[in-house]
Amino acid sequence: MRVLVVSGIWPPDVGGPASHAPEVAAFLAEHGHEPRVLVSADRAPAPEAYPVDWIPRASPLRHGRAVARIAALARRADVVYSTGMIGRAGAGALLARTPYVLKVAGDPAFERALRRGLTTSTLAGFQNERSPATVPLRIVRDAIVGRAAHVVVPRPFLQELAQGWGAKHATVLPNPAPAISTMPARDALGSRFGMTGPTLVFAGRLVEAKALEVGIEAARTAGLPLLVAGDGPERARLEALGHARFLGPLPRRDVLDLFRAGDASLLSSKWENFPHGIVESLAAGTPVVATAVGGVREVVRDGENGLLVDDPAALAGAIARLFSESGLLDRLRANAASSVAEYSRDAVYGHLVDLLLTAAR
Repeated sequence: MRVLVVSGIWPPDVGGPASHAPEVAAFLAEHGHEPRVLVSADRAPAPEAYPVDWIPRASPLRHGRAVARIAALARRADVVYSTGMIGRAGAGALLARTPYVLKVAGDPAFERALRRGLTTSTLAGFQNERSPATVPLRIVRDAIVGRAAHVVVPRPFLQELAQGWGAKHATVLPNPAPAISTMPARDALGSRFGMTGPTLVFAGRLVEAKALEVGIEAARTAGLPLLVAGDGPERARLEALGHARFLGPLPRRDVLDLFRAGDASLLSSKWENFPHGIVESLAAGTPVVATAVGGVREVVRDGENGLLVDDPAALAGAIARLFSESGLLDRLRANAASSVAEYSRDAVYGHLVDLLLTAAR
C-alpha cells in the first residue's frame, strides 16, 4: 500500500502531530508499505528511510502550493492520511480522486476562528454559532470531513462532533504510548537536566490553550522548580514570568528522559483533546498533576496514576499534597506505566493500518 502522510508540523517542531506523523510513517515502512510524507516546515527536514517532501511556511503561496503538491503526490498513492492541514490535504486528495483518511484531534474551524479572533464561544457553542465570520469555516470543514473515507479521533466526544460534521465513518483511536524498554535511572537523568531536588516538568507546544502561566504560578506557590521543554508563540511571554527554566525544543528521546527524570509532570491546560504528553509521562513512569479538562480524564485517574483538579487555582494544593502525603507519590509512580499499557504502538497503529487498507480498497 502506498500512503501519502500529510502533516502541518514535523521534527524538530514540537507537538503531537510532530511525533505522530513520523511514527506512522516508520510503522508503515516497517510493515512492508510505502509511505511518502509531505509537511509544512521552516527548513528542509532531515532525511528519513522514506521520502519527505516539504512546503516552506514562509512562502506567501504556501496554501495553494500545498494543495497542488498533495494532489500531485496523491495521484501516485493508494490513500492519503492527514494528521494536519486537513483542508489542504482533503482538497488535494479530492483533486487527485484518491481516498483520504483524516486524523482529527480538535475542531479545525473552531481553532482557526480562535486564532483569528472571530469567536468567543466554547467548542460546543461554536457548533451552532451563526456569525457570518465563522459559518464559512464550518462549511469548508464539513465539506472536507464529509468526503473523507474515514475519520480517526482520539476520544468519543470528538467522534460525536465529527459525525455531526458529516463524517461517514469515525473511529476512536487513542494516541499510542511510546515504546519504552529500558531507561536510565531517574537520579542519573535528574543530574543530566540539572535537577537538585523534587522537580516538576512540562513538555509540549507553548500555546494559549496550555495556560502554562497557571502551572508556573502553581509551581512557584508550591515552592518547586519547573522545567519546561518545548516552543511556541507563548514562549517569550511565559519566560518573562520567571521561576520556570525553559529548555527549548528537545528531541523525542530527550523529552521521554525529561519526563522520567521529573517527580511529576504538570498540565494546567484550559482545554485538551487527548494530550500526548501525559501518555508519554505515564509511560516513562512519572505521575501527572493536571486540570481535569477534555480527554485528560480519560487517561489520568485521580489518586491512581496522578492528581486531577477541577479548578486551576487548586493546582498548587495538589502539588503540595503529592509531596506531603505519605506514600502517595510512590503509589502513583508505581501505577503510572501500567496505566497506559493498553495504548501500545502495535495495537494502535495496527488498527490504523487496517483502516487505511480499507479506505484504499
